[in-house]
Amino acid sequence: MTLGNAELYRLKSDARRGLLENDLILQRFFERYGTQLSVEDGKVLTQLLALDDNDLMDLLIGRKDSVASLEKEMQTNSFKLVLQRLREK
Repeated sequence: MTLGNAELYRLKSDARRGLLENDLILQRFFERYGTQLSVEDGKVLTQLLALDDNDLMDLLIGRKDSVASLEKEMQTNSFKLVLQRLREK
């Protein structure tokens, strides 16, 4: 099941970050995949967007492969897929 318009709007609003680099990566992601995001993808994005800007940036650019607060969640296939899509150039 894909995300509804309200959920997608909320995620896009939450994606406005303090670091321009994060904003650019997240904006590109939503342009590519916004209409196809599943409810599970939305949950993963919510968890990622709860991170502070520096931890999120480290994950998005691949400087880190995990953060302690999401160690267990990052092992799931849905999390790995969303992160892979976020890292696409």
